[in-house]
Amino acid sequence: MLTLSYGQAVVIGVILVLWLAAAGWAVVTGLQLRQRATFATSQADRLSLLLESAPALPLVVKADGRIEAPARLADWLGLSRLPNFLSDLSGEGIGLAPDDASALVGDVGAAQKSGRSFARAFRVQGSSRTLLVRGAQAASGLAASGAVILWVFDATESQAEIGRLGVDLAKLRRDYDALTALIEAAPVPMWHRGADLRLTLVNSAYARAVEATTAEDAVLRGLELVEIASGQSPVAAAAAAREAGKPAERSVPATINGQRKMMRIVDVPLGDSGVAGYALDIDALDQAQGALRRFIKTQRDTLDQLSASVAQFGVDRTLVFCNLPFQRLFSLKPEWVASSQDFDRVLDKMREAGRVPEARDFPAWKKERRGWFTPTGGPSEESWLVPGGMHLRVVAQPLPDGGLLLIFEDRTEQAQLASARDTLLRVRTATFDNLFEAMGVFEADGRLHLWNNRFQQTWGFEESFLATHPRVDKLAEAAAAMLTNPSRAALIRELVRSATQERKQRSGRLALKDGRHFEFAAVPLPDGNALFTMLDITDSRKVERMLRDRAEALETSDKVKTAFVANMSYELRTPLTSIAGFAEMLDKGYAGKMEPLGHDYVKAILQAVERLGGLVDNVLDLTQEGSSVVPMERAPVDLTMLARAVATEVESRAKAAKIDFAVDVHASAGIIEGDARRLRQVLNHLLDNALRYTPAKGRVLIHASGNEKRALLVVSDNGPGMDTAAQTRALDRFSRAMTSRSAESSVGLGLPLARQFVEAHSGTLTLVSEPGEGTAVSVELPR
Repeated sequence: MLTLSYGQAVVIGVILVLWLAAAGWAVVTGLQLRQRATFATSQADRLSLLLESAPALPLVVKADGRIEAPARLADWLGLSRLPNFLSDLSGEGIGLAPDDASALVGDVGAAQKSGRSFARAFRVQGSSRTLLVRGAQAASGLAASGAVILWVFDATESQAEIGRLGVDLAKLRRDYDALTALIEAAPVPMWHRGADLRLTLVNSAYARAVEATTAEDAVLRGLELVEIASGQSPVAAAAAAREAGKPAERSVPATINGQRKMMRIVDVPLGDSGVAGYALDIDALDQAQGALRRFIKTQRDTLDQLSASVAQFGVDRTLVFCNLPFQRLFSLKPEWVASSQDFDRVLDKMREAGRVPEARDFPAWKKERRGWFTPTGGPSEESWLVPGGMHLRVVAQPLPDGGLLLIFEDRTEQAQLASARDTLLRVRTATFDNLFEAMGVFEADGRLHLWNNRFQQTWGFEESFLATHPRVDKLAEAAAAMLTNPSRAALIRELVRSATQERKQRSGRLALKDGRHFEFAAVPLPDGNALFTMLDITDSRKVERMLRDRAEALETSDKVKTAFVANMSYELRTPLTSIAGFAEMLDKGYAGKMEPLGHDYVKAILQAVERLGGLVDNVLDLTQEGSSVVPMERAPVDLTMLARAVATEVESRAKAAKIDFAVDVHASAGIIEGDARRLRQVLNHLLDNALRYTPAKGRVLIHASGNEKRALLVVSDNGPGMDTAAQTRALDRFSRAMTSRSAESSVGLGLPLARQFVEAHSGTLTLVSEPGEGTAVSVELPR
């Protein structure tokens, strides 16, 4: 038997203790490991379930490119099985696209080297699936080996939703941009206030209105568009609108771009977003409304001044307005009109005034008139014959707003005038047909419109031909056959054309083959037509011919008379010259010494010869027809000296006749161009005439004066004067002044000769005389 020492037993005991302890530790540790394994298994199962139900699948990429991932990833990629390497995730028409696979490999390599995470979206070939990959370096356990873990999300639905949201977002962004641009481009000021009611946004129109440099400047400075109005500030008004929860409007004055205007401010509450607002310029609207009110007032004032009666009914068929003539026509009182009477009541009132037609069924008649309110394509018009013989023209005009406008026009006078006009037309027609003249009226286009019986009878036209209203050229062609000279028919056409188109009156004469002569004329009428008249002047033509023959005979006789007087005057000069010569020889003693009585006889002979010679000269001057044939000399003549010289010559004769002779000659008489001898004869004739017919103790005046344009010579007396007939005879040639103004008689040649000489100087001689008041002869001579 083996015996152990103490030391060995101790060692063995220690070993057994240690072994027991190790066994216990092993049992305890085994139990713990078992417990941990069970927990790990449960955790692994739970994690596996979580991974299976997770929206993302893990994909571990090792350093050598190998991959580990759930089999479900192969289904997502459309692969039959999951490949070993990352680069093999792309196949022919399946898996990732080659470019996407290369990009994924590149992202993984970058993550392995730099530890940078990444995210990338891929589309699976052959399907509509979208995968979102998020990668990062693996956790510490796998990071040492250079592994990268990828989380693969199936983002098909979310990507589609994102796409839809992107489209909506783009639309909203476009709408927002458009709305922003619209607000910015709006011509009216617009703004937004935040929750604290401070300005947060304004448009350019607002900035211009408050004279800010930019919209941001207006917001920064808090410039308000309007001042405090009615004790309420703009912020308070916005707060009131927000509290009320609905838009609020108010009209307040504001200074916009330096001009005072009336603005309508609208505040729109936007809930928690604040309050928006905009301002409308109603200044023009306010002015337009004021102008409309003034226009309506002016229109009603104008309607009151019209002669026509006007009434307006509203859409509710009540009387809105009627002018004064309407009230007077239908005997309506102002207070009754102001009480807004309806249409039927107004008709009843009109009937009471006796201003509507008699109707057997008046209610039915009123019902028909109510139809005026319904538009039927235009106004309705009626003619009313009311009791008392009054004629009313009624116009009913439906208004666009459903109302009615009635116009009553009193046509009584027009009806009477129309009746009178018809009577006048009948009278005119009867007068027209019974005139002695042939008359026709041509229209503006040259067509015959009217004619009388004399016109038809003169030309012998058939009634059927005139009834066609022929044109003037056709009428002239038919009339040519009746004229002595057929070509003269064109004159008819020319005269009518001149009267209708040129509006000129012309006349002429036509001779017919039957010996009749007509004087015709075309006269333009106010209505554009032309009146063609023909007057039978056959008898007057015969009388005219007879008068013309007689005038020619008288003219021949006058020429013979004038030639006889001239010849006789020249013939008288020869014996007068001989008598004067022999008388002068006797007076000078060539025939021997004569007794004093003989000298007196010779002087009497010489005076008689001188007077007879003067008469012969006067007769010769009168035989000169017209002032243009009077022999004249043109030279400057001093009328002042001439008048004084003539006055000196006749002064002794006036004294001998015991006549007061006055001379009033002014230097203003001046100088004219003329014949001094003829002008002297004028004064001598006038003075001789005045002295001859002025009785003793009478008065004769010679006056001379002038101005820049003419000279004036006047010879007057206070003798018995002349009546009108005597004045006419005094100025006629060869008339004898059969007056008793002097014991002497005279052939009266002085005044006619004086007038003839004055007219030869382009002057005028005027005789003014009244019986018992004397005579004054004035002569005006141009410079």
